[in-house]
Amino acid sequence: MKKTLTFIGNGNMAKAMIKGLVGKYTLEVYGRNESSLDALKKEINELNIYPLNESLNIEGKDIILCVKPNSLEDLSPKLQGCANSLYSVLAGTKLETLQEKIKAKSYIRAMPNVAASYQKSMTTLTGDEALKAEAIEIFSNIGETLWLKTEKEIDIATAVAGSGPAFLALIAEALSDGGVNAGLARADANRLVQGLFSGFAPMIANAKPSEIKDSVMSPGGTTAAGYATIEKNGVRSGMIEAIKSAYEKACELSKK
Repeated sequence: MKKTLTFIGNGNMAKAMIKGLVGKYTLEVYGRNESSLDALKKEINELNIYPLNESLNIEGKDIILCVKPNSLEDLSPKLQGCANSLYSVLAGTKLETLQEKIKAKSYIRAMPNVAASYQKSMTTLTGDEALKAEAIEIFSNIGETLWLKTEKEIDIATAVAGSGPAFLALIAEALSDGGVNAGLARADANRLVQGLFSGFAPMIANAKPSEIKDSVMSPGGTTAAGYATIEKNGVRSGMIEAIKSAYEKACELSKK
């Protein structure tokens, strides 16, 4: 018999995770927006969907909490009983806060990313060691997992892997714009960027970034010219500052 996972929330992250986990677990989803729940059910028929009314008995359930961090205050009084386990994907929301707001036997903070819908998420985890093996098992179904020892580390990881797809999308868009600016048709530029990112994945999995750079950059060549322009325009420092800002925002959310 398949284990049942109960999603609370059905936004973009929940939807991405559900797509990765469907068929592997029995999934039930609770949400406030009934029209979006119905749309999700039409897209993924194997789900059991329920409107989140004034109260929900979570006794003995394995909960995956996928709501916006600022929704926790209003949501928590509606959750009655003691869950078996609580997996929270709320950015910047500390274990201590979760323990105060929602009763459960064990708690895990998880930070997947939207690549979960393709089983390619890079998910970081931390929390109760007793639940470590089960957490890794669940989230390994949607991609790779990395167990971290501290909540500070997962807040940093949120900035890198959680926000990272948006940062990479910006780079991809800029590369395509550069191709169009130089004279390529938009469709051709987009196709080149898609192929570039697809081919880059196995490279970065097997080599350091500096090694990849050095393997492409020949003395006085086109890559060296382009790389010099990138450095001149502060792209590297901009990305470092982006991670810092995202991490600081996660820390700010944890204090609310």
